[in-house]
Amino acid sequence: MLDIGLLVRVHVDALIVAQNHMGVCDAIRRITPVGKLAAMSAPHLPKVAGIDPEVPVSTHHPAPLTEVPGPPGPFIQDRLAGWVSDLTTLHELTERLAGTDTLDGALNELLQAGAALVGARRGLLVLEPASGEGPSAALGLGLSHAELGHIETVPRAATALGRVLDGLPDTADGVTSPDLLGEKDLDPRHREVAVRLGYAASYALPLASEAAGRLGAAVWLYDEPAEPAQKQRHLAGLYARYATEHLARLIELERARADVAAVAEELLPSRLPRIPGVQLAARHRTGPRGGGDWYDALPLPDRTLGLAVGSVGGSGPSAMAAMGRLRASLRAYAVMEGEDPVAVLSDLELLLRLTEPARTATALFAYCEPAARKVVLAGAGHTPPLVLGERRCEFVETTLSAPLGMLACWEAPSVEFSPAPGETVLLYTDGLLRRTGDAMDRAFARLHSAAASVPKSDRHDPAAVAEHVLRTMLPDGLDRSDSAEDVVILAAHFD
Repeated sequence: MLDIGLLVRVHVDALIVAQNHMGVCDAIRRITPVGKLAAMSAPHLPKVAGIDPEVPVSTHHPAPLTEVPGPPGPFIQDRLAGWVSDLTTLHELTERLAGTDTLDGALNELLQAGAALVGARRGLLVLEPASGEGPSAALGLGLSHAELGHIETVPRAATALGRVLDGLPDTADGVTSPDLLGEKDLDPRHREVAVRLGYAASYALPLASEAAGRLGAAVWLYDEPAEPAQKQRHLAGLYARYATEHLARLIELERARADVAAVAEELLPSRLPRIPGVQLAARHRTGPRGGGDWYDALPLPDRTLGLAVGSVGGSGPSAMAAMGRLRASLRAYAVMEGEDPVAVLSDLELLLRLTEPARTATALFAYCEPAARKVVLAGAGHTPPLVLGERRCEFVETTLSAPLGMLACWEAPSVEFSPAPGETVLLYTDGLLRRTGDAMDRAFARLHSAAASVPKSDRHDPAAVAEHVLRTMLPDGLDRSDSAEDVVILAAHFD
């Protein structure tokens, strides 16, 4: 973070020292005769026996200098006020940038702040790490998607932004084009696009630092021939160097999140099975650190189907690893005794207690016979399924049970119900409820309302049902970075 206070103090101290020096000199001039000053500045004649014959000995002792320099002059005051104003503005802009915790938010803030510093109205930013790793993006300020597309048709080497992105040696401090249309060697396509979009000048600045390397570049566009003043370029350069460090941290965070999401997806089914009489769809959102929510759907003998959802306590790599082990174990138990969901969860609980005694988990396993439209399920501390159809939208009444790993010996009775033709059964994890930020009773009511509001035209499509419920429950974004909760929805539509 830029230490704006330190910079201000340094400038103030320098000005005070300069002003004091000028004040002392003025005071000396006021109390010293002109002739004396001339004598003091003239070369001295050689002395004899340590006595200067040209300077008479005087017995008069001058009074000590008591005159105090006056306040800084108007010129110094104006410069000091300008420095303080610039540094204050820079401090406010860097504070706003530091408050962004997403890459998109930081890029937007950088474009807007840079436009304010260099006095431009429009701009374009390209995120393109020189290492080739990490996310890439192109973002415009005051430019529509169509206008961005026009700019992208200009040959890269013909624009200041392209030269900066290519890392040419003469672009380290930015590239100023004060009169694009007046340049005789301007690329014809660049001239055409500039005329069409109505910009006549540009200022491009690299987003680079010694530690982070080159991450990209930004260019700001002027409607008339113009260029930023030296002071503006200096402030924009300081801001860009700080912004580069901030972007580097966010890019590293995005990489980590992408790696977590990739590992989580690899631990879940790559595709859902196709079983006659039932259609399946799933939605999964991983938290920023990675969690232990999972789902599964596996075909069983006699055209039956096993559906499972669960959640392992904790987050991070250890929770994801435990989730993978539990899911693989449940698949094995389901193949051997899937028609008895209680036995499946009992075996899973025993495995968890013996291999990971310090860990707890919730789980729900349902044995489905699509031809008979029969579902038998058992849950271990898990949220109840929800059935949605033409005539009902209600939660399935399940027995009260403890999560796996909480008791010395887990056991709970199973529940059987029959979905009607055209009904959809929703299995989900409690992350869907917790991400809303509501109390659990209100979150359940919100989920019921979201399911009931699915348009009738979409109720035959389990993917549309799951998507509608997810977006209705979390209208402010499915991948909020401030939530550590995973989200799982598994929808089964019975024909």
